[in-house]
Amino acid sequence: MLPYSTNESIMSETTYSRTAAYDRIHFATMAVESGAKRLGITPQAMYRRLKRQDLIHKRLMRHYDLLHTQSLDYVAEDIAETLQNWENQA
Repeated sequence: MLPYSTNESIMSETTYSRTAAYDRIHFATMAVESGAKRLGITPQAMYRRLKRQDLIHKRLMRHYDLLHTQSLDYVAEDIAETLQNWENQA
């Protein structure tokens, strides 16, 4: 009998190491999805609106070090409010 199951062997061979880039992309994805829920729109619509204002880079990526320490509710509220403010200024 093997010391571990076949599934464990496969899992260990395909497990990817996390990188800083992965963490930032994962954070941005969660922020887009949570912000979309907050505004009652699809994540795709939220992404397009954020991209149009360049807020993915100007807000989520630039302020990652601060924002990723906050709760998901805080980040969702922050990105939704920031998006609406930037769109109203345009």
